Amino acid sequence: MARAEPPPPSDKAPVLNADAPPYLTVEGRKDYVRFLQQATPRAFALSQDGSWGWAAALETPEATAARAVEICTGWGGQGCRIYARDLEVVWPGRESGPAPVRDAVLASGPGWSLAADNRFLWQGPSSARGAYLWAHGRAAGGQDSRGGQPQPHVRIFNNAGYDVLRFDRAPATDETDAAAAWMRAALSELRAKGYARIVVGGQSRGAWNALQALDKPGLADAVMAVAPAAHGATGSAAWAWALDDLRQVVKAARSPQARVAVANFVGDEFDPDPDGRAQIFRSLAAPRQVGALLFLDRPQGLEGHGAGADARFTQRYGACLLDFAEGRVSRC
Repeated sequence: MARAEPPPPSDKAPVLNADAPPYLTVEGRKDYVRFLQQATPRAFALSQDGSWGWAAALETPEATAARAVEICTGWGGQGCRIYARDLEVVWPGRESGPAPVRDAVLASGPGWSLAADNRFLWQGPSSARGAYLWAHGRAAGGQDSRGGQPQPHVRIFNNAGYDVLRFDRAPATDETDAAAAWMRAALSELRAKGYARIVVGGQSRGAWNALQALDKPGLADAVMAVAPAAHGATGSAAWAWALDDLRQVVKAARSPQARVAVANFVGDEFDPDPDGRAQIFRSLAAPRQVGALLFLDRPQGLEGHGAGADARFTQRYGACLLDFAEGRVSRC
């Protein structure tokens, strides 16, 4: 089991300081750290008697706040009120004001954009610990995945000081090799902006593209590939050549300084051969291909193509993925 993520330095943003909320017990402060890993909208409520409750990712900010107060009250809290909402502290007398965020397209081309995400704290290249570029999957049926919120483990990186950006692609032109070329351009743009460390992560096709970018040394310092896939779900004719394509992606990897984490899950309907793919992923550890490999192969209790979005994945692996990306000993 990975260690719990420690409270980040309180001088980065008041909302990140788990020691600041009044009245909370030790357990309450631990739960506040879990709250900081949640998607927005999110709200944390507490009362003067030490009760608390939080909610996240409901239909509206108002519904989220109401649910947090309801949970706090359900635990016996009297006069529960919201302490933190999204990225700022709103407790009377301790208001933090607007959190540092940025909402802008930093680079773009036909079919893609490199976008800062205003649901995450922002510091800029000169102050941030690094940049985390998140790539969404390619949705079935041509659905538009642009603007989707990155998976929860990305919050661990953001809370530790990384700026979070999205690699968004228009569904009509989002072909695998074209997107890989766009991703290389986006990563080059981040490198040119001067970020100290660049992490690229993604789910499904976004993860596949992140692995493809390993063919050019120096683009990324770390890759977080969650359920990589590019050949459709069960029944797809493309499964016939899926493993051969994966072998070529892995064989092309030439980033001896990059640290690469890959997560595969039981019951993934986009995985044509779990054992065969596992063998190919392990071959990334061959000399001169990547700097280090962390392979989370079908971890217990996590199932399906979307298991990386499960809160248990973040609780179990989020902190150790950060450790691994930065070269520390990781006990995943």
